Amino acid sequence: MTNTASPNDNLSPSARPRVFVVRRLPAPNEAALRASYDAHLNPTDETYSLDRLVDAARAYDAIVPTVVDDVPSAIFDAPGRRVRIVANFGVGFDRIDLEAARRNGVVVTNTPGALTEDTADVAMMLLLAAARRASEGERQLRGGEWEGWRPTHLLGTRVNGATLGIVGFGRIGGAVARRAHRGFGMRVLYVNPRPPDPRAVLDARADEVTSLEELLAQSDFVSLHAPSRPDTRHMIDAARIARMRPGAILVNTARGDLVDESALADALERGHLAAAGLDVFEREPQVSPRLLSLSNVVLLPHLGSATTASRVAMGERMLMNLDAFFRGQSPPDRIA
Repeated sequence: MTNTASPNDNLSPSARPRVFVVRRLPAPNEAALRASYDAHLNPTDETYSLDRLVDAARAYDAIVPTVVDDVPSAIFDAPGRRVRIVANFGVGFDRIDLEAARRNGVVVTNTPGALTEDTADVAMMLLLAAARRASEGERQLRGGEWEGWRPTHLLGTRVNGATLGIVGFGRIGGAVARRAHRGFGMRVLYVNPRPPDPRAVLDARADEVTSLEELLAQSDFVSLHAPSRPDTRHMIDAARIARMRPGAILVNTARGDLVDESALADALERGHLAAAGLDVFEREPQVSPRLLSLSNVVLLPHLGSATTASRVAMGERMLMNLDAFFRGQSPPDRIA
């Protein structure tokens, strides 16, 4: 639903809160920002320096970063700071220093729920593409190397009826589980630090296991949907990859630093894992040269939420948080 009732509609442009937008946003979101706020937009989508962001903290009431933008303590601790809210465009907030925000009384929000279905679609696409060696086949075809059908050409892994392990059974994990079970008859296992939505569990007939190690040992496919935190960094490391079934396939649409990419490359090179499908990377936008060189890895440039519907909905959620804050209310998606 499009934002139509900003508290600033009747204010003169000079009296409206000032909003600094770090990245180029979908046109409907930028139009809504211009209509309700004194908004600085980023038409060239350039990457701003830390100094520019610190200056923005002194001159603007709100900053709108995205999931790939660092918002460190220097922004919250800036002398003469004016910014009172950081309204993140996206769900992930691991690049925002929440402790510094709380210490300085700056509100931080994100945009949950808007991208669930589209990210789940990408996770299933990666799972299928990795299992059926789709990227290898397309490269071969485009390169003029295909010699025609033959019985042993690019044999892949059957998805139907296989076991899928979901690491993190939140909104997106539950949506992937539903697709896997209902669409492909997969048996779904999961681990989650808190009790998940029981409706999502029932919908996928998912079974909880007691540990990540148990899930890895029982799963033909593993899909990651955990948040990025100090305790989840490299949760999929060499030791845990060794516990995965020989020939298993790993999919990551969550955060790149959940996986030790060097250990993953080792396992793919020696054939312990059949394949991997990755939409996120440890050092985005840089991608490990070893992963780039492997034919059994499907690589996407962080496209999980990249549909017009999702991105516009994320912007509307961001605007909802801004409007509530400047109306003197608690933003619905406040995280700090």
